[in-house]
Amino acid sequence: MVSIHQLEALKQFDGPTICNALEFFSIRPKTTGFMKPEIRKIFPTETRVVGFACTAKISALHPPTEDQKRLQEAYYKAVWETPKPTITVIQDIDPEPIGSFWGEVQATIHRYLGCTAVITSGGVRDLDEVFPMGFEYFARCVLVSHAYVHLEAVQCPVHVGGITVEPGTIVFADKHGVIQIPFQVVPYLPDACRAAQEAEYPVLQNCRKVIESSGIPMQGSGTERLDSLMAWRREMVKLREEATKKFTSLLR
Repeated sequence: MVSIHQLEALKQFDGPTICNALEFFSIRPKTTGFMKPEIRKIFPTETRVVGFACTAKISALHPPTEDQKRLQEAYYKAVWETPKPTITVIQDIDPEPIGSFWGEVQATIHRYLGCTAVITSGGVRDLDEVFPMGFEYFARCVLVSHAYVHLEAVQCPVHVGGITVEPGTIVFADKHGVIQIPFQVVPYLPDACRAAQEAEYPVLQNCRKVIESSGIPMQGSGTERLDSLMAWRREMVKLREEATKKFTSLLR
């Protein structure tokens, strides 16, 4: 079980720190588990969101069938029943996004149902109306029309930003991108994030001390500074290796 408090604790860290920390658990390749940069944060805020995924597929090229129209209620029910906090993850199955499922009406409905954000391979609109709501858009593009947008499937695996998201998956998103977070690491992830930050201290703190005291050295200066830099980097690598051993062992 993952609690709301455990998820909220992750918001004190940014996406890059969480990615660095996840590497300590050695549960997936370093090239997986996050969305491609085509899925971007639309609003210029520092807001970070984390929650359980409610999933669906949409299309806007053709009018919906009667069966597809009936999916609307099933989808809203799924949003409501997904554990909170909820983030909806929507795959646009059209060759290119042409109609937005998202605007003032849908954002308001989703806020009413306890959903905090959408992550979609489609488009969004009504930016001026949605921005003050605090509902976050992570999308491939901005669109002007809703065309024939309708639901095609609800609570199914979806492919968004180069990764597959299952219903109930934990996702984290901020201005850097979107990350999947495995359930089993959530209790340990804040400590892993702090370890990731601390591992960088030998490089960051020592470099900053020199910069603040004497400024950036001129090109062609002696090897002493390079020797110091490489020593600090070796210390950073050592701390990362120690953190990997520690957090990998917690999952055994």
